[in-house]
Amino acid sequence: MWLRRTAACAITVPLALLLFRDSPVRLSAPEPALLSGALRPPVVSRATWHADESMAKDVATSTGTVQAVFIHHTGHTNGYSCADAPAMLRAMEEAHIRDQGWDDIGYNFVVDRCGTIYEGRAGSIGRSALGAHTTGFNAHSVGIAALGTFDPGVPGSDALIKGIAKVGAWKLDRAVDPRGRVRMVSSNDESRYRRGEVVYLHTVAGHRDTYQTRCPGDALYAQLPAIRAEMAQLRAATQ
Repeated sequence: MWLRRTAACAITVPLALLLFRDSPVRLSAPEPALLSGALRPPVVSRATWHADESMAKDVATSTGTVQAVFIHHTGHTNGYSCADAPAMLRAMEEAHIRDQGWDDIGYNFVVDRCGTIYEGRAGSIGRSALGAHTTGFNAHSVGIAALGTFDPGVPGSDALIKGIAKVGAWKLDRAVDPRGRVRMVSSNDESRYRRGEVVYLHTVAGHRDTYQTRCPGDALYAQLPAIRAEMAQLRAATQ
């Protein structure tokens, strides 16, 4: 059940196609830390949650600084124990790579209901790694997935919202206002916008803003203003 929801929320286009259409630029070194808008929060690395690196291909590419944050959900049931999150990520990694044929997990980061932040796509901690989370808008963005399903009346926990905000505040370019809008250009006709079309999106947006999907769920989508406000507060605290 969760696998079908994940596929519907994330992408229906082959990963390789998304990567080429977003024209990534390979980098061999981490990007300058001074571009970050806030301090790096604690992040559980792929090595710590025991990602199977033998399955993933080396696709840690970058398109420059992060101008937008896209929020997703994974489609899992919400009653999980946070202690089970690493195992859930390993199952998701296998589903994305072996079942869907993708190169790696599509999301850059995953946050569980206890607020724990996990590195998703390889390379996402050290650079603005190109994900496969938002068709047409993977470039210059970071994809953060909330572990769970957020239908009407099922909002994300305070810990989850704060965890997402911590990632967004850290990764978003310090010159970009998380409460504002950002100019972006679609790179894929399969998004809501034609390839090459200029759009002005909320800096912190939901997956549904650029793709025909219910992701990240009505309840979590309604919490995006709270995420933006928390990000702004975190960034103000480090200035």
